[in-house]
Parts: sequence; structure tokens; C-alpha cells
Amino acid sequence: MLNRISVNGTELEYRLRGTGAGEPVVLIHWGVAATWAEPLLDQPALTSRYRLLSYHRAGFAGSGRLAGPPTMAAHAAHCHQLMRQLGITRAHIVGHSSSVPVALQLALDAPEAVHTLTLMEAARPAPPTDAERQFGTDVVLPALQRYRAGDKAAAVDIFFRGVFGPGYRAALHRGLPGAFEQAVADADAFFTQEMPAIQQWQFTADDAHRVQQPSLAVLGSASPVMFAERQKQLVRWLPDAELLDLPGLTHLLHGQDPAAVADGLAGFFARHPIPEPL
Repeated sequence: MLNRISVNGTELEYRLRGTGAGEPVVLIHWGVAATWAEPLLDQPALTSRYRLLSYHRAGFAGSGRLAGPPTMAAHAAHCHQLMRQLGITRAHIVGHSSSVPVALQLALDAPEAVHTLTLMEAARPAPPTDAERQFGTDVVLPALQRYRAGDKAAAVDIFFRGVFGPGYRAALHRGLPGAFEQAVADADAFFTQEMPAIQQWQFTADDAHRVQQPSLAVLGSASPVMFAERQKQLVRWLPDAELLDLPGLTHLLHGQDPAAVADGLAGFFARHPIPEPL
């Protein structure tokens, strides 16, 4: 069941799962669909030990819209304020793809609220490699063209085939029923807000050196090569980072094998427990 709360004048949908006495974990959904974090909400490795907060960011699903063009900093501020209003002072923060910038920006802007970072196949930062440029030519531009032509379903399909592979539909429907339809419903937010915000977001090696929290960079071994490039760059840049390579998984990750991802996250959190308040 979804709850609603007003955060800086914008209504956000959210849900809490797991044990109320557990350390808090905040799941920030990928911008392509509001339901993206849901497979992790029913995983015993997490729900038996942690309190999970999942919410729909501004502009997605039934959450309200931000005034003006959203930025990664605005989304990070929203996340921080939501945590505070729900009584969460410090948490394990989890981002995936285009929500990794939100998680990293939160660590820069409110480091006291972030105990650990889990960064799953980041959409940025990215080195200017051939793979990155080819993805833009083969996937991003055609998807944008279909979106601008009014065919949202085709735009989402092009983008999903680019990040998940041509045979993604069966795995997506199995792991995240209704996610394709939700992504089509959220297409305006993704193509007109999320994509520009990602491109405008700046995160340098100097910024990374300021992120002192333990960080877990999660990578699916069957994902496009650009994700491996990004994750390995984050591990090089961040002062306290480790790489978790999950065999056989694509960019779907927890949508494809939620138990494997949940086990990896739970093990990481257990190695870095949040201290009891004095």
C-alpha cells in the first residue's frame, strides 16, 4: 500500500517494508519507471533485518511534479527531506542507473544522512569512450526521435533493448510485471526531465574524493560494456569502494534476480552497520 506525504510542497508516494527496528535502507528508483525498486521489497535477506523505504520521485507515477526543470540536486534534496520527515536520520542509500547521480549528490550535499552507498550500474559519470558514444547514436537518439514523434511505447522499447538486450521482454515481465507499461506512463518524466538532468549533472574525481562513505558498485556481467566502464571508474575514484560483479545478469539486475542482488546488498550492509545512537 502506498502512503503519501508532502515534501517541500510536492506530494510523494512512498511505502515502508521490513522490520521497524532494523537499520533504514532507502531505495531510489531508476528514472525510467517508478516501480523499479519493487522486486527488492519482498526479499527476506533485506526485509528480515532492515527497514526499507521506497518512494516515487517527483514527476513519476502518482507523485507530484517539481516546479521548474528538475535537477539531480533537487531530487537529492527531496530524498533527504523525505527521510527527515519519516524520522530517518541516517541510512543505507541505494541507487540504480539514473538514480545513482541522486544517491551520489545526496552524499555530497547531506553526508550525515548517508551511511553507505550502493551504486548499481550508474548512468553517470561516464568516460567519453567509443562504447558510450555508440550507445548515444544507436539507442538514445532513436529513442528520443520516437518519443518526439509521439510513440512513447516504441521509445521505451528502443531504450530497453539498448540497456537490457533484444530479448529483455520475458525477463522484464517475469521480474517486474507491469514495468513496461509504467515506463510508458512515466515517459514524459524520463525523456523530458530525467535525461536532461543526467546530462547536466557534474561529478568529478574531486567530488568523488569527498564521498567518504563505504560504497558498493554493483555490475551485471552481461550488461553492455559501458556500464562496466562506469562502475570501474567509480571504484577507482571513490575512496572506499568495492565492486560486486553478478554473473549472468544484465542491467535488469534486481528485476532479473532479486535474491542475488538482495543477498549482495545485505552482506554489504552487515559489514558496515549503522552505529546505535549515543
